[in-house]
Amino acid sequence: MQEPAVATRGGKCFYHERRRGLRRPAEPQSPIPLKPSRRHRIAQLLLWITPALWSSNYIIARASDGVIAPHALALGRWTLALALLLPLSGGALVTGFAQWKGEWKQMLLLGALGMWICGAFVYQGAHTTSATNIGLIYAATPVAIAFASTKLLHERFSAWQRAGMALALGGVVFVIAKGDLANLRAVRFTVGDLWILVAAVSWVAYTVLLQRWPSALGPTPRLAAITFGGVLVLLPFAAFEAAFQPGPAFSGKALLLIVLAGLLPGFFSYQAYGYMLRELGAARSSLVMYLAPVYAAFTAWALLGEAPRWYHAVGAALILPAIYLATRKGATH
Repeated sequence: MQEPAVATRGGKCFYHERRRGLRRPAEPQSPIPLKPSRRHRIAQLLLWITPALWSSNYIIARASDGVIAPHALALGRWTLALALLLPLSGGALVTGFAQWKGEWKQMLLLGALGMWICGAFVYQGAHTTSATNIGLIYAATPVAIAFASTKLLHERFSAWQRAGMALALGGVVFVIAKGDLANLRAVRFTVGDLWILVAAVSWVAYTVLLQRWPSALGPTPRLAAITFGGVLVLLPFAAFEAAFQPGPAFSGKALLLIVLAGLLPGFFSYQAYGYMLRELGAARSSLVMYLAPVYAAFTAWALLGEAPRWYHAVGAALILPAIYLATRKGATH
């Protein structure tokens, strides 16, 4: 999956590899390697597509209540994603095992952060909290990632990025407040918000550690190894849930939710996010979180018949140009 940007971009590559004594084996090259400028354009395109994949998880979380238990859904989601990843990366994992076997603890921790906590905890919290609260909590993650990336990853964080992030944050808060900031004073936090808060902190840690730790594996094999670690962590918790907190009987709707979760906010979105991390860095890639409320509004319109309101348009008018400002090619200078 996500090969660390610090292991692939310019001088940062050699800085971390020298520091940790890690020499990354050569990867097979594609017949026509992509030029850096083209890779950057692809990453910028993914910046606008990935939030649409992630926003589907809001719908899945809402639809899962009373249909499938949280850990069962998370386990099914990542088991399916792993099944799709193995044919693409199994050979590299086997042939390169001697080079990456020392990373197994990192893979296990990243799997726990990205697949267990950022999966099951969100599904659990969504049952007892509101979309407003979830949006408020997750609105802080790009700021936290940007701060951590400047301190730990030594990413440059320009005035353009700061301005773009502030503008995007304002747009998200406006959408969450439904155009009236007085609504924020009426927010009441519940036990479900604790689940979401832990998931949000976990997402920050997952993003930063994914960048900070170099890997001997390429992007897709690394994602497969991390996903395998996540499945291993999920298994005992899903078994405990089934034994002591049994949910509804398995149904066709539950299977549909697993398939959707495994494909959209799972297999496709995590690979796209990894690509953006390598090309754009953690600070700019994290801004996709600000697009999620806008995309979720239109997803709910298409799937649930919930028409967007005027404040969604105002929020989009703030968020969309802000993302452009913060992620355009010259934003770091």
